[in-house]
Amino acid sequence: MTSPSSQNLPLPRGATAARGRLGTALALLLPVLAGAVNVFAFAPFKLWPLQILALAWLFHGVLAQPQASTGRQFLRGWLYGFGWAAAGVHWLYISMHDYGGMPGWMAALAVGLLALYLGLYAGAATALAGWLRHRWSSSPLLLALFMLPALWALSEWMRGWVLTGFPWLVSGYAHTVGPLAGFAPLGGVYFIGWIAALIAGSLALLWMGLSRKGVAGTGQRIILPLCVAALLCAGGVALRLVQWTTPQGQPITVRLLQGNIAQEMKFSSDALVATLGMYEQMISAAPADLIATPETAIPLLPQQLPPDYLERLARFAQNSGSHLALGIPLSDGPQLYANSVLGFGPGVGSALMPYRYDKHHLVPFGEFIPTGFRWFVDLMHIPLGDMTRGAPVQSPFGVKDQWVLPNICYEDLFGEEIAQQLRAAYRAGQPQASLLLNLSNIAWFGNSIALPQHLQISQMRTLETGRPMLRATNTGATAVILPGGATSELAPYTRGVLSGRVQGYAGQTPYILLGNKLVVGLALLMLLLAWGRNKAARIRH
Repeated sequence: MTSPSSQNLPLPRGATAARGRLGTALALLLPVLAGAVNVFAFAPFKLWPLQILALAWLFHGVLAQPQASTGRQFLRGWLYGFGWAAAGVHWLYISMHDYGGMPGWMAALAVGLLALYLGLYAGAATALAGWLRHRWSSSPLLLALFMLPALWALSEWMRGWVLTGFPWLVSGYAHTVGPLAGFAPLGGVYFIGWIAALIAGSLALLWMGLSRKGVAGTGQRIILPLCVAALLCAGGVALRLVQWTTPQGQPITVRLLQGNIAQEMKFSSDALVATLGMYEQMISAAPADLIATPETAIPLLPQQLPPDYLERLARFAQNSGSHLALGIPLSDGPQLYANSVLGFGPGVGSALMPYRYDKHHLVPFGEFIPTGFRWFVDLMHIPLGDMTRGAPVQSPFGVKDQWVLPNICYEDLFGEEIAQQLRAAYRAGQPQASLLLNLSNIAWFGNSIALPQHLQISQMRTLETGRPMLRATNTGATAVILPGGATSELAPYTRGVLSGRVQGYAGQTPYILLGNKLVVGLALLMLLLAWGRNKAARIRH
């Protein structure tokens, strides 16, 4: 029998070292796994509570380790953000390797480096929170409800515009369903992210309160967090009852085309004739108030097309009373290429004078080449890799008594820019879009979760603006998204047409009028209040 005293004998040096290495490995692995869990909070899984719970775990680590160095807090947040990004956008590997021809190891490295870069924002938020905590001698309450949510919201907002931005799967997108969706028209996707971070901070406080039995103030640590979380969820539910926009004019009929052209065949000379014939047939099969094709459905410049091809489409639109939104690349001169939408219809003009929208927010490496990265793009075989930008504010396309504002693929990731277009028209007294239209081709990412993730992004734009979003895509998700949240969708990876009647909406949501100013202002105010609280405490002492 082992004596009680022998149980306290020190472990051999080797066992101690092994235990230390295991602890270090777990300390590095757990944040990555916690971050990766977030992918299940977004489409197609939509288990939105996981986003809040995972963030609460991250926040609790900051709260529970007051003596941790700034570097340690940064590493924890960085690894968490890395796991989030790597799991969420792993499908970029498909575009670079399968369709771009990049060696597998290099494509995997590129995805990893992007994930490490995106993780820097989460690392900066946790590191700055830890640093300010020591500098301001902040209480756990201030840290959890004021500082961490504010810094988290600011970090996600910055991720949306620094180096042209890549805000894919920021926190708020997980909440197109659930009680927090009601906050979208108030302050947009980053505002929802801040609300989610407030709830996560409350849960982190609750976790701390439950683990400190018998400590004075435990009741406050339990009751206050529960009340904050419950009130925020109830507020989101109540806001869903507010009608920010109202129907405008008469509904229009729409036909959204999904060509399902395999990406490896899209620019193949052998398939071009068949592609042109297929889209002409799909377009002219039936009239509709609005017929929309996917992004670059016509993969050739107008001067490269067969004679009178565009004229035939324009004549069909005019003769049938239809309006056609056609995805096509355009050239305005040598080395000047635009990813565009041409609009034809009654009163719009001929093929020589159509409506035109040019993509403004271009994709790095796919549509423009950042300085110093020509070598990287040369490793891939992606046509139209360097393009010119359209104007930040462009006119909508008139369809009967509705106004349709196009955006192309990646652009609907930037709600602030869509709100800016609506806001500019409102302030100038010009026609304001009553419908949003996204033309996309994300066949670059194969049969992956990129498609439902992109659909969820469009759903957020509908919530923010109170306007329907029409999506015409090559392989999916082709859909009609209504302001109330209802969505009709074609089966992905099939060739077909989604037809329906859609009502346009007019009016201003707070997000249209303020954009991201509300969430940025509130986050800065929370930090200012935390600083003021610290300063007042120092004066009293």
